[in-house]
Amino acid sequence: MKTAVIPQVRVEPELRADLESVLHPGETLTDFVEATVRNAIAFRRVQTSFHARAHAASEEYHRTGVSVSVEAVLERLQSKLDAKRKKLGR
Repeated sequence: MKTAVIPQVRVEPELRADLESVLHPGETLTDFVEATVRNAIAFRRVQTSFHARAHAASEEYHRTGVSVSVEAVLERLQSKLDAKRKKLGR
């Protein structure tokens, strides 16, 4: 498989200096940019999925008038948080 090149981006010297100041030992600018792009792609996918689910839920509510109470949602979220804390031993 051939590799592709991400276009160069011109930035102010201050931004470049800030970027270089946060690199880990042995990490290159290329490593940082690639990791950042991968993370941004993953975030955008999660964000797009969230918006799609929210839109579908809104449409379902407007169609049926049935919704989940705030208390029920908060209980579910608290249960998930408690389970994760237990798993992590906190």
